[in-house]
Amino acid sequence: MAYERKEISIENIRAQEAICARIREMLTARVGQPLAMVDTYGCQQNEADSEKLRGYLAEMGCGFTQDEFSADIIVVNTCAVREHAEMRVLGNVGQLNHSKKAKPGQIIAVCGCMVQQEHMAEKIKNSYPVVDLVFGPHDLWHFPELLLRVMTGKKRVFATERCDGYITEGMPLKRDGKVKAWLSVMYGCNNFCTYCIVPYVRGRERSRRPEDIVAEARQLVAEGYKDITLLGQNVNSYGKDLDCNVDFADLIAMINEIPGEFLIRFMTSHPKDATEKLFKTMATCEKCAHQLHLPVQAGNDRVLEAMNRRYTAEKYLRQVELARSYMPDLVLTTDIIVGFPGETDEEFEDTVKLCEKVRYDAMFTFIYSKRVGTPAAKMPDAATREQKQVRFDKLLETANRISAEKHAEYIGKTMRVLVDGVTGKTEYNLSSRTNGGRLVHLKGDEALIGKFIDVKITSGNTWALYGEIGE
Repeated sequence: MAYERKEISIENIRAQEAICARIREMLTARVGQPLAMVDTYGCQQNEADSEKLRGYLAEMGCGFTQDEFSADIIVVNTCAVREHAEMRVLGNVGQLNHSKKAKPGQIIAVCGCMVQQEHMAEKIKNSYPVVDLVFGPHDLWHFPELLLRVMTGKKRVFATERCDGYITEGMPLKRDGKVKAWLSVMYGCNNFCTYCIVPYVRGRERSRRPEDIVAEARQLVAEGYKDITLLGQNVNSYGKDLDCNVDFADLIAMINEIPGEFLIRFMTSHPKDATEKLFKTMATCEKCAHQLHLPVQAGNDRVLEAMNRRYTAEKYLRQVELARSYMPDLVLTTDIIVGFPGETDEEFEDTVKLCEKVRYDAMFTFIYSKRVGTPAAKMPDAATREQKQVRFDKLLETANRISAEKHAEYIGKTMRVLVDGVTGKTEYNLSSRTNGGRLVHLKGDEALIGKFIDVKITSGNTWALYGEIGE
């Protein structure tokens, strides 16, 4: 399918910033210091999108709150990957009736992947009159214009037309925290796995220019960020739509050359495109974390073919072996879907066997969720929800056991960690991460946040490690 790359000009973004200034005047005249609340669901790309929303809202003069009754503007940034996430969103949006009644004039916007689906946009239009503005991921760049239409037109605004998406540079950002940062390198997906709605709501793959990415990474390092995660639906496809002969491994190497002490992480990596060049680059770039999220989704070849994953279990296992040959200390995580339409008990057992062979450090497991408009939604499925739950419980037990065993291997070792925040607990008040992304709880001074330190691991369980700060 032909795809025409579209870029939003910097002049268009400056026009949106001018609209922000106008909205700022209107809000200040009406409420004084306006407050905004951004509620985010789903993946890290949604988190990155919410940083742009907060950037625009800050330009509008908004402070920020997590109390819906205090907010003058509420933006709910949604996820469409699973039904459970959508049900949570709809339930929480319905509850906003109370805050809107208590605060007349409150503006409620719902955006993101969920509402890019036509049937969900219609559901909100017909059943959730509390919502004033609805827009999909492709329309985020002109959020100020859409908000102004709501404020001046006294009508609900819906902007969810399907398109392949855009590349937009220069949007204002407001990040949470000062240690970790999300850095989008590309958007969209061309893979069309049969269970996944993402290509339909996020559009086709489109890569940012490497010079723009490196400039943003350089700025992040200058601002003191220590943990930079490169984001894309399939980062291994980076650059295929550009004319500059730079692939994802090259991009990692370019960012690695930036002076400073920081870590490079990335997600998500599709197995069909993960290359030896990528693994070698990860091993030779000293700032690249030896951490790889490589979603397998299933361990049976027939199921993988039905999912349109375009690799076999054997090919996947060879990739894992190759990656570990370059990085023996590699921390490997995955996603697995249980109960894909037509999966039998025997085919599920192939997945369990693969997990036992790979021995993932952590597994993110989900029961298949039907997505309207995807090919898998029309596939026959004989297994009951109860049967799928039994499989899920078995896989979860396997995942938890292996993770606990892997964590036990850390005990007694001294690890370099990045202290990244507080836990809210007394005994272990600090949280940190190893190079491989393993969570380590510590006790220490909050002045350590943002610093790399050595920690001796004293204990661990399925979900975390515990350590003591070295002398």
